[in-house]
Amino acid sequence: MSQQAILSEMHSALAEVAYDPRCPIYASFFGALGCAASIVFTVLGASYGTAKSAGAIFSSGVIRPDRLMQNTLCAIMAQILSIYGLVASVIISGDLAEKMPLHQGFLQLGAGISVGLSGLAAGFAIGIVGDAGVRASSQQPRLYIGMVLILIFAEVLGLYGVIVGILMLTKSRENVTQCVY
Repeated sequence: MSQQAILSEMHSALAEVAYDPRCPIYASFFGALGCAASIVFTVLGASYGTAKSAGAIFSSGVIRPDRLMQNTLCAIMAQILSIYGLVASVIISGDLAEKMPLHQGFLQLGAGISVGLSGLAAGFAIGIVGDAGVRASSQQPRLYIGMVLILIFAEVLGLYGVIVGILMLTKSRENVTQCVY
């Protein structure tokens, strides 16, 4: 066998090893989208929840200034949602690589969307409940405990998304094709 034939066979064998349809070059794009979706949507939810409840906090502060700090719970709970998104984005970004399996990129995208959209929904719920609850508890202080319970139920919606996202990210590391560079 000639040297040219040997080099040709080695080149074709190397090309077969280097190209794997399960590891396309664009797979990391989906992981990056999941990373961005996680933080963007949770921050949108947190900002809506903070802004919506802040209007009620300040207007009720005129009526009952002694309850102003107590009523900031709504805004604090809304900001926790952005922490959920930050944690998920950091976990996803730690697994991003130039060459990665498409399966892993899709699961990272799914995890980011799970955390982000559940955080957005929770932020809407916290904002609406916080607005109505702060206004009502300023007029009738016994309603404060009920408002806190409903806020906890709204907050846990974001936590459900984080749990599902972590489960998906855990699955993205199990039995995955090893991409050769």
